[in-house]
Amino acid sequence: MPSGARRYDPDRRQRIIDAAIRVVGERGIAGLSHRSVAAEADVPLGSTTYHFKTLDDLLVAALHQANEGFAQAVARSAALADPDADLAAALARLLGELLAADRGRVELEYELYLAALRRPALRPVAAAWCEAVAAALTPRTDPVTARALVAAMDGIGLQVLLTDAAYDEGYAREVLRRILRQD
Repeated sequence: MPSGARRYDPDRRQRIIDAAIRVVGERGIAGLSHRSVAAEADVPLGSTTYHFKTLDDLLVAALHQANEGFAQAVARSAALADPDADLAAALARLLGELLAADRGRVELEYELYLAALRRPALRPVAAAWCEAVAAALTPRTDPVTARALVAAMDGIGLQVLLTDAAYDEGYAREVLRRILRQD
């Protein structure tokens, strides 16, 4: 290959995003830099800045990718398609499964999500996640109640992570049922 020629690497952008997620998971957002991500992805430093001009651009891509799991799980839930299914129970179970599957991954997702407090570039991605989960719930409830369910699940999940408490599915189910009660 001639000197200076670029090697075609269609997966490089994705490897950089995956590396950024690993760096944040291991060192927190404070440990994220183009240099740390380049080292983790085993790519030249210039590749990270080529694909992501700023760290916020990289964080937006990482948050977008991290957010996909729960919204997809909600959208695929059989309880959404079955009007007779217990929606509160299904959502409480999904939240418990998410927290049990990979607590470190959930902590990482919340860290990226909460970074939007200080990094305005992340706010649209965080808002889009909330909207996607709420939209997935609207076949079973109205938009306001769907947003309240998302807020409650966020709060319960965050409390479990911050307190190291065991997830209490019964408590979550009861909270979600109270939100679902229509007056």
